[in-house]
Amino acid sequence: MGAFLGKVVWVTGAGTGIGKAAALMFAGEGARVVLMGRRREPLEETAQEIGKKGGAAKVVPLDVADRGRVMTVTKELIAAEGRLDILVNNAGINVVNRRLGEVTLEDWDSVIAVNLTGAFNMVMVAMPTMKKQRDGLIVNIASTAAKRVSGVAGIAYSASKFGMLGMSLSLTQEAWKFGIRACCLCPDDVNTPIMQQRRFKYPEEVLDQFIQPQDLAETIKFIALLPPRTSVPEMILTQTNLRPYTPAESGVPA
Repeated sequence: MGAFLGKVVWVTGAGTGIGKAAALMFAGEGARVVLMGRRREPLEETAQEIGKKGGAAKVVPLDVADRGRVMTVTKELIAAEGRLDILVNNAGINVVNRRLGEVTLEDWDSVIAVNLTGAFNMVMVAMPTMKKQRDGLIVNIASTAAKRVSGVAGIAYSASKFGMLGMSLSLTQEAWKFGIRACCLCPDDVNTPIMQQRRFKYPEEVLDQFIQPQDLAETIKFIALLPPRTSVPEMILTQTNLRPYTPAESGVPA
């Protein structure tokens, strides 16, 4: 019997990387998983993998930054499923030109809209159902960019993740009285497709030393299986080898 049998889980950014790994984990443990993301094709691929393993998944193309669409779609989902147990706020983007002297106004707006406002939009539609249930878990996937500033992450991404951490910790303070827990995961470099947006391309042997998406999925599982009386407001994860390679060593800007 799966650990999350009968649970309903929403995962944003479920087509690739951390979101995909989390969706596969939850579905493998018996949850009914709703796969959300801006592109249908990778969501369908995730759903197919889940189906081949006997799991249940629903594909819902959704841009979390589109508040009107978020409101409409999630209302339909709640009406159909009748409950929501876990929300994984994983949708996130970055841009290639990240530093202050090169980032555009449009770049700033798009990163903040998805990474921060999009996560907030999802929290706001999840809360009423979780309040009614007197139970729920919201996992916000931030980054060590929420803890320290670096030119590698860039000004917009860093601001968005600092904001997500603040939002998540505010949830921890305020939502507990409704039986809702929140956790903000702050991983360091994770081997996901977003790495391809960096100017320097890491060798495969370096990517293998980074945190892997399935590592985050196992971390999310651990958090979700804690008893309701126990909460993890914030968790930092790093690769064991803290310096496998640095862009500076190559002479190429990150």
